[in-house]
Amino acid sequence: MQDLLFSRDRSVLAVIDVQSVFLDKLPEAERAPLVGRICWLIRAAVALGVPVVAMAEDIAANGPPVDAVAAALPEGTVIHDKQVFGLAGQAGILAGIAAHRRAEVVLAGLETDVCVAQSALGLIGVGYRVAALTDATGAPGACHPAGLERMRGAGVQISTVKGIYYEWVRDLQTLARVKPMLAGALPAGLTL
Repeated sequence: MQDLLFSRDRSVLAVIDVQSVFLDKLPEAERAPLVGRICWLIRAAVALGVPVVAMAEDIAANGPPVDAVAAALPEGTVIHDKQVFGLAGQAGILAGIAAHRRAEVVLAGLETDVCVAQSALGLIGVGYRVAALTDATGAPGACHPAGLERMRGAGVQISTVKGIYYEWVRDLQTLARVKPMLAGALPAGLTL
């Protein structure tokens, strides 16, 4: 039987370009909740043993990931200086994902229609199974749904932070183990 759910043992979380230069394009009311959900997802991934690969586009020009994301990343996480739109086009980042020897990549970050979509398509092109999360990605205006539609049409699994979390958790025993690690208020827009 084929397992159509994403698994914590087969997944890598890729956090793409959560930088002020891109966040500032979004309506102000959407910025902090989006960052909050991405940070919560990073903490959930760490609690469940899902490796996190982080990157930021042209750090010298655009700056590093926002402080909240940098603080949520596991200690020692390398933040790749992404010089391409689709992460699969940069050998070092692709090697960073491949080093974990997992077949699935879950994408969060910015911008849905450019770097997230191009990363998703590139990863599919080199054989990964890919999910993009509607509430952990963003782009201004109609660009967000257009990016999701483009990815869906190419075979990317479109899900949510809640959806992927419960796919990674799978059972009540794991939920009971992980829940205390994620205690505290949920970020805006996330209901478990």
